[in-house]
Amino acid sequence: MDLVVEEGQLTRRAQAGDHMAFADLVIRYTGTVYNQAYRMLGNAQESEDAVQEVFLRAYRRLDSYDPGRRFVTWLLTIGSNYCIDRLRRRRLNWITLDDVAFWLTSSEASPERNALEGERQRHVQRALQQLPESYRSVTVLRYWNDLSYLEIADALSLTEATVKTRLHRARKMLRDVLGADGEELWDVETTN
Repeated sequence: MDLVVEEGQLTRRAQAGDHMAFADLVIRYTGTVYNQAYRMLGNAQESEDAVQEVFLRAYRRLDSYDPGRRFVTWLLTIGSNYCIDRLRRRRLNWITLDDVAFWLTSSEASPERNALEGERQRHVQRALQQLPESYRSVTVLRYWNDLSYLEIADALSLTEATVKTRLHRARKMLRDVLGADGEELWDVETTN
């Protein structure tokens, strides 16, 4: 069954009061919401708390969900707003390298490769944390949640042109911070 059709069925059932349907949506999108929160907040514990809060808010507001939109886009909108609020509350309390634990596990990669990849990801995460919230949120939604410009615009109540402008500026800021690595990571852009 098509994932979008299945998602639509689950959301209709959840809106009708089916708790198991909502539980299925939570299971399906916990990783996506956590990933967004971690990319925006940079802290695992805060991200876990954010996931719980996002799903709680979504459950309480199920009646306001528009079935014409994808449920995941609606969830990411709630998540983005929550994370931006959290960031505003803790302004300038940047994370330390000790707080960031980015280790990709792979049965094929060597420990040395894992260490290099972890360092690269920490470098990107530090650079991402230096972006203003408005640029960070569009970057996370685009590159870590793979949303289209239109979906990002819808999620953040922006115009598509504003999304493109912010992404362009965010890529430039990241490229400046990341140096040569930034050229490799952010110079290729897909359109949709």
